[in-house]
Amino acid sequence: MKLVSYLVSGRPSFGLYTDHGIVDLGQKLGDKYQDLKSLLSDKDGLVNAKNFLDSPSDIDEQAITYLPVIPNPNKILCVGMNYAEKRAEFNETSSAPTLFVRFPDSQTGHKTNIIKPTISDELDYEGELAIVIGKEAFRIKSEEALSYVAGYSCYMDGSIRDWQYTWYTAGKNWPNTGAFGPCLTTTDEIPDPKALSIATYLNGKEMQHDSIKNLVHTVPDLISYISTFTKLSPGDVILTGSPGGVGKKRNPPIFMHDGDTIEVEITNIGRLTNFIIEEKR
Repeated sequence: MKLVSYLVSGRPSFGLYTDHGIVDLGQKLGDKYQDLKSLLSDKDGLVNAKNFLDSPSDIDEQAITYLPVIPNPNKILCVGMNYAEKRAEFNETSSAPTLFVRFPDSQTGHKTNIIKPTISDELDYEGELAIVIGKEAFRIKSEEALSYVAGYSCYMDGSIRDWQYTWYTAGKNWPNTGAFGPCLTTTDEIPDPKALSIATYLNGKEMQHDSIKNLVHTVPDLISYISTFTKLSPGDVILTGSPGGVGKKRNPPIFMHDGDTIEVEITNIGRLTNFIIEEKR
């Protein structure tokens, strides 16, 4: 299944993304679930959603404004320096996962605007695979970790580089700089995330490309490691890291500016598309 969150006629909702349009689960299951996170929190939620896969569509995609796939996660935990090429670019030598956090209110959805702050000219792209947790996970083993995943999505983890130092928080939490979408693809369609490949395109030109099998710290290992120190809940998001090829380390550096289009594509999930606009004072 592919699940999406959106606004329709100003009303937040969620639904199934199908070849024939969107099936509005908010309308059909709103008495049970107020949003996608609450659907994932119910052990029967995905089964209940799947019952509507063959239903006629309720909404045309053109009638919605996409929200972040999970608009209100309790946690967004981000992993840095998790591909060999990226580690080489930044001279990273630590063997432990590099972790930082992103705040939910810094996110935006598919086909929406990413805002470049006027204070900086170093808005950089980072395409990433996002893991969405499907059930409570605390101190779990790596070999069990994939059973705690609801599904996967694309993420554009935008970085304000001149505000990103040895700590990442200030460079990663500007409004509308983390794009999340277009959909949550459930694990029945992606039993093994290592089979996925990821690419990032700036104005149609490929800037990043790698295979998820090349993650230094794998999806199961990341879930296990993170769940050692914090309890993960349904709807929580883990960003797995960005391949090499970021703009900061190119010669000359390449950053995103007003009028640019940035896209992140992952096999079996789709292509997340966003538009860069300058912040208006």
